[in-house]
Amino acid sequence: MYQTLLRKILLPTSIVVFTLQPIKPLLALPLPQNDFIQLSESSQKPTKPTKLQLYGSLKTRTPMIQWYLEELGISYDYISLDIKAGEQHQPEFLAINPMGKVPAIVDGDLKLWESGAILLYLAEKDQQMPNLLGERAKIAQWVIFANSTLSPALFTASKREKEMPILLMPLNQILQKQPFLLGEILTAGDIAVAYYLYAAKLLLSLDYNQYPNVVAYLDRMTARTAFKNTVGKR
Repeated sequence: MYQTLLRKILLPTSIVVFTLQPIKPLLALPLPQNDFIQLSESSQKPTKPTKLQLYGSLKTRTPMIQWYLEELGISYDYISLDIKAGEQHQPEFLAINPMGKVPAIVDGDLKLWESGAILLYLAEKDQQMPNLLGERAKIAQWVIFANSTLSPALFTASKREKEMPILLMPLNQILQKQPFLLGEILTAGDIAVAYYLYAAKLLLSLDYNQYPNVVAYLDRMTARTAFKNTVGKR
């Protein structure tokens, strides 16, 4: 009877000792190093990313950049420069573009000018550029074509009569087969080409009726919401 009573007293005690004993070393172990890093980082307030800044002015290529920013859904601050007052030649802006031209952007530490370069950068920033080098080059090709070949042909009176048919005839053939310059997807090249086609039609009253696919293409591009919210409001 004495042994039975003793077992009743000692058995619960041994269970408690057994269950608690392994826990003590665990409580004494230090937290892993990574845990400390995470706690330290999470306790810090995240820094607010700097919004892209677009410097521009009326009667420049700035609306083309605004159009593409709108297409991509990239938020930005717009800083308008008074060209007539010479604000583009002030030291503050020359530190961004030493050529004193707009448009120009500041995105973090990056200062970038030339509308074609800005379009391609925005395409890269928003992951709109293909992985294959050749496909990327085709987009750059159309952006460069728009700035260096199409624009002078449309806006230079001495070149227009000769150059327009040379450029718009093959463009019409390309757009007969597909909705955009490179197929089914809009690219930065479309923004550049369509912008100059639209601007020349608006400012110079150019007639593209000989090129029905170019007309249909321009109608599609100018019907886009992003166009209406930017270039279309000018």
